[in-house]
Amino acid sequence: MKWFPWRRRRVEHDRAEAVEPDSEQVAEWLEPASADPVALVERFWQRWQDQLPQINSALGDSEPKRIEHLLCEEVAAIHPELHFSVERGQRAVYALVVTGQERSDLRPYTDAWRAAAPPEDLIWEYHDSVPPVPDPTEVTVNIGEHRLRLADVRVVAQVDADAGVVDVAVHHPGLSQLTDEARTAMTFLPLDATLGERLAAERLRRVETAVSAPDAAITLLELRTLVRGLAGQDADGNPIEHTDSA
Repeated sequence: MKWFPWRRRRVEHDRAEAVEPDSEQVAEWLEPASADPVALVERFWQRWQDQLPQINSALGDSEPKRIEHLLCEEVAAIHPELHFSVERGQRAVYALVVTGQERSDLRPYTDAWRAAAPPEDLIWEYHDSVPPVPDPTEVTVNIGEHRLRLADVRVVAQVDADAGVVDVAVHHPGLSQLTDEARTAMTFLPLDATLGERLAAERLRRVETAVSAPDAAITLLELRTLVRGLAGQDADGNPIEHTDSA
């Protein structure tokens, strides 16, 4: 569930209308965005702690609109081109995601933000890139009048082992019924959901849309295993520790 998308989402996915900070506020923040990221994120986390009771109360009452503008302002105060969302957590009830969509010029801000984050607890976990969903095959995406199950997605993957990357072509039986814009969205969304934003950016080189059903295609979970293995990760996404044999 994407409750608070800000300038990022390619597709409708049970989401609220995007919220933009006021133009005068953005103008005021453009200059501070070039300041020390550490100082900016320290202010964010202090404000987060001060307002956490209000945030938790709104979410507990299933009224996220009470705080969406507040969070939009606080994230934009770090840098106006950062994106954020509140997700269902994997280890906690909620996950706060603040991301620069893997832009190198925004990494100092997201790195500093994550490094200064408080310890995770039962209520909140924190991510500096959009994480993969536990099982993408259980996700259904709403695009206009169409409901598309990610379990029906098939992918052709060509591995360049020397470069450590994968070229993919993404197919869903419903792609032929979509507009060009929605078709593009439905090409990338399954990859982000399966791999997470960071791994997809690091390991996918070329991405194509396959309107017709391809041969020798694999499922999204098989793609996850393939790409994680290429990145030196186990099935759960943890780094594989290699021990020297005697």
